[in-house]
Amino acid sequence: MKNIFALLSMMILSGMCYGTHAQVIDRNPLSAFTQPDIQMIDGVAEGSAYVPVNNWVYPALDRLHSLGYVDSAYLGLRPWTRRSIAHMLELSADRIVTDGNNDEARRLYIALQREIQPDIDRHTTLIHPHAGIESAYTVLRGISGTPLRDSFHLGQTIIDDYGRPYESGFDNYSGVSAHAEAGRFSLYLRAETQHAPSAAGYSPALAAFLAGNIDLTPVGPQDTIPAGPIDVVNGLRVVEANLSYHIAGHEVSFGKSDHWLAPDQGASMLWSNNAENIYDFEINKIEPFRIPLLSSMTGPFRYDFFVGSLKGHTDPNDPWVHMEKISFKPTRNLEFGFARLAIWGGKGHEPITLHTFLQSFFSFQNVSTTVKDSAKDPGARLGTFDFSYRLPYLRRWITLYTDSLVHDDVSPISAVRRSGVHPGVYLARFPGLEALDLRVEGASTDTPSASVQTGQFLYWESIQRQGPTSKGFLVGDWVGRQGKGGQAWLTYHLSPREEVQFTYRNAKAASAFIPGGTTQNDYTILVQKRVLKRFELRGWAQYEGWKAPIYKAGAQSNNSVSAQVTWFPGESR
Repeated sequence: MKNIFALLSMMILSGMCYGTHAQVIDRNPLSAFTQPDIQMIDGVAEGSAYVPVNNWVYPALDRLHSLGYVDSAYLGLRPWTRRSIAHMLELSADRIVTDGNNDEARRLYIALQREIQPDIDRHTTLIHPHAGIESAYTVLRGISGTPLRDSFHLGQTIIDDYGRPYESGFDNYSGVSAHAEAGRFSLYLRAETQHAPSAAGYSPALAAFLAGNIDLTPVGPQDTIPAGPIDVVNGLRVVEANLSYHIAGHEVSFGKSDHWLAPDQGASMLWSNNAENIYDFEINKIEPFRIPLLSSMTGPFRYDFFVGSLKGHTDPNDPWVHMEKISFKPTRNLEFGFARLAIWGGKGHEPITLHTFLQSFFSFQNVSTTVKDSAKDPGARLGTFDFSYRLPYLRRWITLYTDSLVHDDVSPISAVRRSGVHPGVYLARFPGLEALDLRVEGASTDTPSASVQTGQFLYWESIQRQGPTSKGFLVGDWVGRQGKGGQAWLTYHLSPREEVQFTYRNAKAASAFIPGGTTQNDYTILVQKRVLKRFELRGWAQYEGWKAPIYKAGAQSNNSVSAQVTWFPGESR
């Protein structure tokens, strides 16, 4: 197990070598996973922009996968580029079109093809580039009552929302997204103006208690504690901005990019869109490939690597983070992956150099306090294991999956009692109701080993005490530190791009972490509808009841209502 990440650099090199071989497009997805002499599509000569993880194509492809198709989709490594999505669809096209018993799959396939194909059919060069506005949108949100906006301690009312500011009153986010391609180069940009009103925030006593007693950080202003008074937010934020170069089946990029590193829908324990994206350098093997002998046992695999700076940290300031993940597909129905994340360096602790990077990259075990306090500190290291599996005899109905996380161990597999988990099950359709699906997930970071740790275990570390956060928000699971919870979605699909959805979410922080504990119960209804071909309307309403005695006595509640209008100027379909 320890060799998995040490071998990553060699796999990157070998992947580039294999990526230069002639491409073989096999239209039978089974052969891609059962015949070692058949290599899957391994990139093209043109670049392709990433599709943001909150785009409708991901739940549509996830659903198509759970209905028994798109076997080459790696659910634990997202986002995907537009061309990689086109390849997934191409490998399943014949089976979907000729299957007379699955009208829902055909509807999904046709909608996805209409979304992706225009960009694939258009060829570009450096002297003949293409650029265009993808969408323009505005989100109007009103909140009554006191919301929670503290993923590092008491919980969040609005999750998986790129760490956008929100407070009681009127919030607004208006933005535009655009992409461009020129030969092997691609560019994606999404920026928005953001407004949130002022708020009272935490009292000085509560802020001092959380800093001094829970986090063991110096008492004072810090992004992970929303101490009052909180000023009005009026500003421009770059949500995503990345420039990529395509080489041998890889996208090599720099900028702000989405990352979602688990098959779960509600959260990724290592990295999600719960916080603002960071600027990073990334090497992503976007197409599955094979290595002789190894792939006869593991099947084709993909990997991803990125490194960048975490903002919003004060103790130490400006640490860096790097992540490596590798995912395998031994069969068309099974995917599993291992990932590792390290936070190291920062002003006042150790410099960010190639030497300190290599220390964190090749360290796989806990170290002494003396080493932690020195320039030889390998950093805070987190490991994950995830899998998804379409169940036997129910391949086109039920997918079982899980994500898991451990601190200072190589993998959750070798340290089960020290690991957080986020399991789930997805029922892609009901008998007689093909358009209805159900997904249920659980979550826990309150491990047996952490029962008396006061939150100082997963997502916290003795040196990197503000953990894997970006500008105050956890980049991982909304369940937070030493918490338990769950989430369920019941969705009726009016069409591949339209739906009515009911969601329930529960979250609890242990009383050993937050005195008196915390409890959240969220009930959400969402309606998404296309109108006039180029416009999408999205309405969302949520009621939340919560208790956090350390913050406010008694039961509290808030109501949130949101309306989003999105214009797609390039669409006429």
